[in-house]
Amino acid sequence: MEAQQSTAELFSPSQAALTALDAAKDQWAQTTVAERLTILQEIKDALVQVAPGWVAAATRAKQLPADSPLQGEEWLSGPYALMGACNGLMQTLSEMDGKAFLDGLPKRKLVTGQTAVKVTPHSIWDRLLLSGVKAEIWMQPGVTEENLPAHAATLYDSPRADRKGKVSLVLGAGNIAAIAPLDAFQKLFVENQVVILKMNPVNDYLTDYLCAALRPLIDRDALRIVKGGGDVGAWLTEHPVVEEIHITGSEVTHDAIIWGVGEEGRANREARTPRVDKRITSELGAVCPTIVVPGNWSEADIRFQAENLATQKLHNSGFNCVACQALLMPRGWKQGEALLQALQKVMGESQRLAYYPGAEDRLGAFRGHGQRISSVPRGKAPPVIFTRLEDDPWFCENEVFAPALSTHELEAQSAEQYLKSAIDYANENLHGTLGANIVIHPSTLKEIGRERFEALIGELRYGTIAINAWTGLGFLMTVCPWGAFPGHTLEDVQSGIGTVHNTFMLEGVERTVVEAPFRPFPRSAMAGSPTLLPRPPWFITNRRQHEVGRLLTLFQYRPGWLKLPRIFLNALLG
Repeated sequence: MEAQQSTAELFSPSQAALTALDAAKDQWAQTTVAERLTILQEIKDALVQVAPGWVAAATRAKQLPADSPLQGEEWLSGPYALMGACNGLMQTLSEMDGKAFLDGLPKRKLVTGQTAVKVTPHSIWDRLLLSGVKAEIWMQPGVTEENLPAHAATLYDSPRADRKGKVSLVLGAGNIAAIAPLDAFQKLFVENQVVILKMNPVNDYLTDYLCAALRPLIDRDALRIVKGGGDVGAWLTEHPVVEEIHITGSEVTHDAIIWGVGEEGRANREARTPRVDKRITSELGAVCPTIVVPGNWSEADIRFQAENLATQKLHNSGFNCVACQALLMPRGWKQGEALLQALQKVMGESQRLAYYPGAEDRLGAFRGHGQRISSVPRGKAPPVIFTRLEDDPWFCENEVFAPALSTHELEAQSAEQYLKSAIDYANENLHGTLGANIVIHPSTLKEIGRERFEALIGELRYGTIAINAWTGLGFLMTVCPWGAFPGHTLEDVQSGIGTVHNTFMLEGVERTVVEAPFRPFPRSAMAGSPTLLPRPPWFITNRRQHEVGRLLTLFQYRPGWLKLPRIFLNALLG
């Protein structure tokens, strides 16, 4: 009897949440655009109040010093991203009549024959605050400029009174604070579903802050947030009221939900009889590559790109699903050794503790598969471990959620041939398709030719591709869809199925391509590639990112010209 009572107590909050959500799901689906705009504004008003406490809690949990500039990561990948999503959704919803929101988005036909939709820059604020950064969404073949309205916000096409809702379960991620609420926004505002959000135990300290910020949704029975371990998550996945599931996490967790574990999992997979017969979307990480294209780099170029590469690996202490896992380098490139030395120097100065559970075991497994191991000492922080991809096929198949990196060299008879070889290598050898980065000098890109470069990009099968940037920027800009390259299945899920974010509500998307200037300010201006960013605020080396992140969040809450001087001043000091 005591065991039965404890089980009932364990699942009681989730059962009550599901009962309320199920009763309100159709009402939510039929909510007017005007009401949704009101809700999003109320969320912004609540979020700006709890944001400082949210960031302080994350700073403590991730073992950052109270005065660390790295608090900026918690601002940008937490309240800032969520505030930006509110703004993006409000813009789309306010222009929903006739899908007028599509009119202001430049479109072009790619050399691949596909349609590209530019989503950044989209406003004067984008041009000033994300100066020099561009983002395009490449649509899947068959989506044209003419039929684009038929591939955007289609759930808003049906008469409001006819809309039926669903109850969806979002299994939150434990590393980046904005992931869970942004995943819930996808279900709520793009797919018309009410959400039970199950927090990850690693960051469920955010629960009270999220409950306060998202109170307008909770009060309308459109959202419930619950805590618990794997037992609560498993119970929710199998509950009959839950009609759809979204998970951000590992492929192992995904497959355990779908197929089961051990012998049961093998038998179910072979018989193609999943344990859970529900629509499931997911974002599951990858062995994400960075391709360094050879060129004639200056010493300043090497220093700046070393900071870029270090950020791709060590942002959030390396605990990112889109962290660089495989650094592809040109064999024989005369500046390659100088870049690696500069990279290791920057990494050695990033003495950040490994806060995420299991990091020590994962680093041990990584070491165990290496033959030529080197490491970069970082004081009290665990050293960054380097291995070679070719030492063991394991490195190509397994994402290491920790500060570890594998390198691989490819022949480089020419920059174009090398880039083609690196793209083929990534496509054919590296597990997953979430994000890939390309670092290329403007002169080298010009030598290859923009059209040929674009055609090569079209062969790189990843959901987000960053050129002279990090794909994490595509996560922060919630106008961009975020997820794997399309085509994965439950049987071979790799980086997942479906996308989230995507505040313009585009459907039939293939990938996002983000591009940033190769050089920072002021060298960029002298080279004819203007940007106001001397050191991007998402760089782990930015000395003022805590202030820039806070100020950008306040700007997202209420944009205004008078807020720009302080942002620019701190950006210049970074």
